[in-house]
Parts: sequence; C-alpha cells; structure tokens
Amino acid sequence: MSARKGYKGLPMEGFLARWYARNTARAMKEYEQAALDLAGKLRSGDSVLEVAPGPGYLAIALAKLGQYRIVGLDISRSFVGIATENARQAGVQVTFRQGDAASMPFEADSFDFLICRAAFKNFTEPVQALIEMHRVLRPGGRALIIDLRSDASAEAIDAHVKGMGLSRINSFLTKFILKRLRKRAYSQEQFRQMASRTPFKMCMIREEQIGLEVSLAK
Repeated sequence: MSARKGYKGLPMEGFLARWYARNTARAMKEYEQAALDLAGKLRSGDSVLEVAPGPGYLAIALAKLGQYRIVGLDISRSFVGIATENARQAGVQVTFRQGDAASMPFEADSFDFLICRAAFKNFTEPVQALIEMHRVLRPGGRALIIDLRSDASAEAIDAHVKGMGLSRINSFLTKFILKRLRKRAYSQEQFRQMASRTPFKMCMIREEQIGLEVSLAK
C-alpha cells in the first residue's frame, strides 16, 4: 500500500475501531435489510467487493443469503482483523483485505458488483477511488455508493440516530460525529461532477433521509 494517507480524519484503528464495531453492531437489523436489498440486485455466483466494510456486518449478512464470492477491502488493519473474526464466528466465507480505495490490490475486471457504504466521504482521493472502482469491475458491472449527503439537516440526523436504539451517550456521540462528518459529505451535483471525470457510463442518484444512493454502471 502507498505510504500516503488514504483517508480523512483520525485512523479507525485500535480503540476507535472497536468502539465503532460495538456501536454499529446495535444496528444489525439495518445491515440485514441492506443485505436483502443488495441480494435483489445480484445473481448467484456473482463476485462482490465491499469497499470500506469496517467490521464486516453487511458483507457477512450478504454471505448468508446466497452463493456469492465476497471480498472486503478496508484501509484499517484493525477492521480487517475484526471483520475476519466476525466472519469466522458467523461461519461464512468472506475474504477481508487491507488496502487503499484509490489503489486497490485487485486485477482489472475482477468483480460483478461493488458496494461502498458510509465511507466515500472519508476518501482522500475520491475521483481516483471512482476510477479504481471502474477498473476492478467487469464490463457491465455496477457500483453502489451510499453515504451521508452534505445538505442533511440536523433534525434529520437526530431522527435517524433516534431510530438506531443507542444508549444516551452513544446516541449523543453518533449525532455529534455525523454532524461533523457532514462537512466532508458531497452533494448530488458534486457526485455527478466526480463521476463525469471517470469512465463510468451511467450515474443515477437517489436521495434518502440523510444520505445519497449513487448507482454507477461500467
């Protein structure tokens, strides 16, 4: 991996990674629903790459739903270790690797589908990450990026976190973090401009409660 810093903000290592893993585990039903939605876009035997899977909850939930070859790529060594252990405990086959989204350690045309959830705003080189996503997808492959949007209101963030069922302290911390991360997030227009600088031939964007769902096709 390149020595340059591939992420914005503090590294998600050690204590921070373990805190994030414990906190987001409380939203397991959300990951399971996201996996069901994702499975509806896939065919049996598809190769799937999750970019920045963190503790691996989505990839693991997806592995339980069908015969897919699933790989997760995360820049955090702590997350790779946590996710690998979570997959072992779940009894599913998911490969987690450490690496930078802007310089992926995969051959071209390796995957049928790519998912990146709640992480794109943290990439130091977002356009280069998109170019890498295009490179590793097979012809006709698709990418789905789901992330916070820059114009999400404080009220919408509060309502979203309220539905996560967190403790009072973790709820406060999560709201605080999301409102800070909003400064790094992108608008629909910014996503379209970035996509226009890549070889992707299609970019569709759907607005959600506090985020955007960006669909790209090779």
